[in-house]
Amino acid sequence: MEPAHSLLLLVRSVASPTALRALLERTGSPDAAIAAGPRTWRESGLDQDAIDLLQQAKLTASDTEWLSAPDHHLIGWHDPDYPTLLRRISHAPAALFVAGDPNLLWHPQVAVVGTRRPSAGGREHSRRFAQAFTRAGLVVVSGLAEGIDTAAHLGAMEAGRTLAVVATGLDRCFPSCNAALLRQIVANGAVVSEFPPGTRARREYFPRRNRLIAGLSLGTVVIEAAQRSGALITARMAADAGREVYALPGSIANPVSRGCHRLIRDGAGLVESPDEVIAGLAPVAAQLADALRGRLQPTTACATSSPYPEPDDPLSRLLWRALDHDPANIDQLADRSGLTVAALSSMLLAMELEGRVVAEHGRYARRF
Repeated sequence: MEPAHSLLLLVRSVASPTALRALLERTGSPDAAIAAGPRTWRESGLDQDAIDLLQQAKLTASDTEWLSAPDHHLIGWHDPDYPTLLRRISHAPAALFVAGDPNLLWHPQVAVVGTRRPSAGGREHSRRFAQAFTRAGLVVVSGLAEGIDTAAHLGAMEAGRTLAVVATGLDRCFPSCNAALLRQIVANGAVVSEFPPGTRARREYFPRRNRLIAGLSLGTVVIEAAQRSGALITARMAADAGREVYALPGSIANPVSRGCHRLIRDGAGLVESPDEVIAGLAPVAAQLADALRGRLQPTTACATSSPYPEPDDPLSRLLWRALDHDPANIDQLADRSGLTVAALSSMLLAMELEGRVVAEHGRYARRF
């Protein structure tokens, strides 16, 4: 069986992404995971319902048809194509369905999100910011919703390509009025989901979509959002993942400015132009761009006797030397290096993107 077919069988059978990630880590591939049998499945965290489903699972004709279609891809946790930034979030999906160009997942991304009912000014800000981000080399990611999301995708495509994350299977579109936009994005970027083909939109799936938007992005920009808004959920998830959060201020008389004002009071960066966001994300975006170039031109892994050289930057050298021990969590590294946790978080992300550092279960170590 082809690996993508085996992985789709696993996704259809195992509802828990945590258990499926554990099974793939333990066995190394979808084929090996299926062949491992009930004892290994149970030890990896699969419940009895998942085990029963997996023992009986078969792909449908529509599954096979979706996988064989041009520009359709299925990327699993075990796969080197799985996006580095997404691996760092808690409760990362075990697999991603992609329609379009999967390499876009490795480009530096910025999320642009907001209300479904924006003002005319908010819609124009979304389009203009997305256009500027794309011209600066960032990929704009949003959720294909009406309003701010739609304006962001359209603005990005005026200057290049865009990435949409959806809360349905990729054979469906929600809202249906954006079906033509979805087709445009597939042709000019990529559409991503953690849900298999045939999955309909459900209320509880949208926060899961939002965590992917936040997890794929270096930062999240909220254009307009009410006090109770999915965009605020995305912003909170971005902050929890250690990513930058920015918000545009607006009129105190505009209800869809109140969510942005709340974010700013809570510590989000107040921005008035796309250049402020671009400058703030530039250092980490450059590191991710370097990682992308290395990925497209893979080299032989270094032997243990030939580790990465010490970084040139003095602060990075302090961290590098602190990592010359057993794997350590960020608090231990702060004690060893004398650096703040905030500084370490940014530096560790940069080193991980360079391939210097590996992170497992919240602990960091050098990659030799």
